[in-house]
Order: sequence, then C-alpha cells, then structure tokens
Amino acid sequence: MTASPSRRKRATPATIPGATSAEAADRLRILSSAHLAEGSHAGLSELEFGLIVSHNAFTRWVARCMHAAGEADLGVTDILVLHHVHHRDRRKKLADICFTLNYEDTHVINYSLRKMLAMELVNGEKIGKEVHYGTTEAGRALIGRFREVRGRCLMPSVSGELSDGDMLSDIAAQLRTLSGLYDQAARAASSL
Repeated sequence: MTASPSRRKRATPATIPGATSAEAADRLRILSSAHLAEGSHAGLSELEFGLIVSHNAFTRWVARCMHAAGEADLGVTDILVLHHVHHRDRRKKLADICFTLNYEDTHVINYSLRKMLAMELVNGEKIGKEVHYGTTEAGRALIGRFREVRGRCLMPSVSGELSDGDMLSDIAAQLRTLSGLYDQAARAASSL
C-alpha cells in the first residue's frame, strides 16, 4: 500500500532530536514482533501488525453490530457467510462460499450453514448433487437491520482519506494481492 509522497510522513533525524535515520525509523515502527522486523523488510512486520489489530477490531465490530441488529448467537464466520450467501441475491454452493471467503476448511463453513439453516436464516435447495444456499425472509430482514446499525455506528466515522472510495478500492486490491502471497508462502511452508 503505497501512499502518495504528499500523504506519506516519515520521520527524519530532524523530527526526532538526536536520532540517526535508522533510530528514527525504529522508533516509528509499531510492531508486536520486533524479532521479525530485522532486515530489509521491516515494513512488512509493521504491516502484519496492522493486519492483526485490524482483523481483531473488524471481527469484534462485526459481532457487536450483529448483536445490535438483534442476533447474538452468530459468530463472525456465521455473519460473513450470511452476508456472502445474500450477496447479489444469488444462491451459492459450499465450495463457492469457501473459495470466495478463502476458507480452507469446508467443515467450518458447513457447520455455519447448518446452524443458520436451523435458525431459518438461510435455506438450501438441492440442484444436482450440490446444495445451493440462499437467504430466507428472516435472513434478509436481519441483514437489513445489520446494515442500519452499520449506517448509524460506522459510516459517520468514515471521513477524510477513508471516504475516498477509489483509494479504499486500491487498498482492497493490494490486500487481495497480499493474501495471494501469504497463500503461496503457506503452500511452500507445507512442503517443508
């Protein structure tokens, strides 16, 4: 994620009295694992820490938003699956849900779908050998309430650079590229 030169603010020795360039950079890095930040790709460790705290904040937000929308019994995976099943109002197969959300373990998603079938938030229709899932009226109503809470609690805070839709799309594209790199690295690590 590259910021334009006008947006990027880097410390220089002048901004930290008595510090060398390397010391200034070290003092500005916000990390949870400094031992992984040694070497030429220290910024990657800083990005990884940003991903960790963003992921945890996002999952906490999604769960609390759904609770405020009236459903406390759904976990984060359930909520993400429900939203994706509803996406574009087209039925989805288990394999497609796993692929799109990048879940390796189909059992996790299958459990989530079974849970929401029992709650009557989704329904399944067997087409050939596969079950295709869609949202029920109750599922659509819950998603509508989730969207209302999101509109009241999250959207008013999105301002400044974060309100630039093109910039957010660029960041999303870079995150998808980064996920591909981590997937490739995971495959390489599995073969060791």
